[in-house]
Amino acid sequence: MLTNCREGGTYNRLEMKNVNKDILDWLEDIIDENNSRIEKKEWKSKYNSYVIYDYEPFCTDGFEINLVITSYNPAYLNFIKYLYDEKVSTIEYLNNCISV
Repeated sequence: MLTNCREGGTYNRLEMKNVNKDILDWLEDIIDENNSRIEKKEWKSKYNSYVIYDYEPFCTDGFEINLVITSYNPAYLNFIKYLYDEKVSTIEYLNNCISV
């Protein structure tokens, strides 16, 4: 899930929740290419809300990946959000094609 960009002083923020682990490397590359940076990356347990790691746990099953991305220009964040949404949509479409 993605939330809207928010003005935060001199930079803007984009929060991404439950990022797919399989496209995390791709997303990190896109963030770097678009003059943005990851301010916070966390692995949050789906079963125990108090279990949160700031590093990848040994076993990532049962965890969701949440990111906070910042940039001085909100257009970069909007573009990252667009690319992510399109990638997820394409993957879902192709998975549906396979299951037919």
